[in-house]
Amino acid sequence: MSLPDARNSAGSVRVAARLALLAALALASACTVRPLYSDGPASAGVEAGTATQLASINIKPVNTRYGQEVRNHLIFMFNGGAGQQAAAPYTMDLAVAALTESSLLAEVTSKDDEPTAGAVTLTGTYVITDKTGKRIAAGKRNVSASFDRPRQEFARMRAERDAENRAARELAELLRLAIAQDMSKG
Repeated sequence: MSLPDARNSAGSVRVAARLALLAALALASACTVRPLYSDGPASAGVEAGTATQLASINIKPVNTRYGQEVRNHLIFMFNGGAGQQAAAPYTMDLAVAALTESSLLAEVTSKDDEPTAGAVTLTGTYVITDKTGKRIAAGKRNVSASFDRPRQEFARMRAERDAENRAARELAELLRLAIAQDMSKG
């Protein structure tokens, strides 16, 4: 290779590198990063941020105590402590199922019985639709909470209920995050 050929190949490499840099800059300029719960619009064509979209979701009533706990927490988090809107553009069907299991069965032959351990697993399934019935988002999340099962009946029932309440709060937070992600995409 002669000296003029080497200069031409080095020049073409420089041109290719500059073109690659320009292409990378063009791709990077299309990326937008913003906080998930911001109130500002995601882009020029979108009129509301994720926080406003979350406040525009009405959650239909549920029929279980732990489901009501999840629903109440979601309504509080979606609306910042206020109630639901009278005529919201989105409706959410929420289903919450509970499963209570024994994690440990300790059998003691003496008169001192040891408490056993249990776990409550709450599974929340949601479907969000708009006024026309078009499905906007759907998902499923689950959370577990452990508790001790003492021999006393009331103490056992109260420990199980407290575990359900803890799991309901955690499930509501997970659902809020999942729904916020779904709404920010759409």
